[in-house]
Amino acid sequence: MFPTLNSRGDTPLLPFSLPFFNIKGDLILLEHFSIFAKIIKVGDVVTAYSVQNPRHIVCKRVIGLEGDTINVPWSSTNGPARKVKVPAGHVWLQGDNTLNSTDSRHYGPVPYALVNGKAFLKIWPLKEAGWVSSHVPTLL
Repeated sequence: MFPTLNSRGDTPLLPFSLPFFNIKGDLILLEHFSIFAKIIKVGDVVTAYSVQNPRHIVCKRVIGLEGDTINVPWSSTNGPARKVKVPAGHVWLQGDNTLNSTDSRHYGPVPYALVNGKAFLKIWPLKEAGWVSSHVPTLL
C-alpha cells in the first residue's frame, strides 16, 4: 500500500485541528495499512467518512477504541457530563480544536468501517511540513 493524499479527490477533507492543521489548503499523507490491519491506537490522527454527511471526509484524533470508557465533559452544546463506553467495532473521534469541533461528542462512537486512513505527514504548506504526532492533547 502506498500513502495517498485525499483518496477521493471529489470529497472535501474537513479541518479538525488548529494550529497544526489549517482550515483550508493543507495536504497530508495517509497510510491505509494501519486501518486494514486494525492497529490504530489512541492518539492517532485518522480520516473517516463523516457520520453526518458521508460525502465528506473528516480528520480527527482517535480518543477511544472499542471497550474504552470516555468521559465526555459538560458543555453548552453537548449537555451534561456523561460516560460513554465505546462499543465493539467503533472508535471515539474528537477534533483537537475542542471549542469548534463536531465529533463523537455530538454524534457518538463512529463505526470502524468509516475510518479510511491514518495521517502521518503534513506536506503542505511547506513551511509547516512535519510528522503528525500521536500525542493526545491534554485539553481533550
